[in-house]
Amino acid sequence: MKLQDRVAVVTGSSSGIGRGIAIEFAREGAKVVVADRQEAPKRGKYYDTDLTTSTAEEIQKLGHECLFVQTDVSNDQQVVELIDKASGHFGSLDILVNNAGIHIPGDSQSMSLAEWDQVTAVNYRAVFVASKYAIPHLKESAAGRIINISSIHSVRGGGGPAYPGSKAAVVNLSRDLAVELGKHGVTVNAICPGMVETAIQDYLTVEQIQECTQKNLLPRIGKPRDIGRACVFFASDDAEWITGTSLIVDGGWLANIM
Repeated sequence: MKLQDRVAVVTGSSSGIGRGIAIEFAREGAKVVVADRQEAPKRGKYYDTDLTTSTAEEIQKLGHECLFVQTDVSNDQQVVELIDKASGHFGSLDILVNNAGIHIPGDSQSMSLAEWDQVTAVNYRAVFVASKYAIPHLKESAAGRIINISSIHSVRGGGGPAYPGSKAAVVNLSRDLAVELGKHGVTVNAICPGMVETAIQDYLTVEQIQECTQKNLLPRIGKPRDIGRACVFFASDDAEWITGTSLIVDGGWLANIM
């Protein structure tokens, strides 16, 4: 197993991409801390329509340890408590995956300032806060890793005035943290997913989803497991000499339109 006995915190992991990451980490032997606002998985109208078990329950089925910590990543104190509980419960911390994210549809005129602040707080500021408080623990690990989940929107417009900017900021924060932490042996990388089968796609129409699928060079929508396996790679010893980079995992969507 690639991650045997390593301790990983995955934010936003009750549902969607985060759930996929947490489960794949567990398959590789990691002890996983599931952090989310609620333990029950979100159900979407297109995807994850019939989920009933929590991420922790799925991990326990695999025979691995798991801890759920209720966390709103936009609340600084709750993030601090998350890191403290994770390291205190398992005795160490090796991997931080900043996955939690939100999208509020709208344009520059329809989106309120409060909504812009909300998206930025969750998608970008929370990444810094979690990283800040996890870094002292990661420095003590023999395989410290930060993996930040960005988006293909980080390199293109579309998605409203808040979402693309917040995701581009995550990529650049990853680079800066990589510069800071390289001398400590901690790697920092970002993953930029394309469209993935999660409840976050509920705001789209069936026609829009079909159009995106057709643009993919690999003609299907991504699955949470696809992102999970990319995270396993970055978290494993296979990627010990890779830092400060971002990996696009989108089925070829960007290559087809750029």
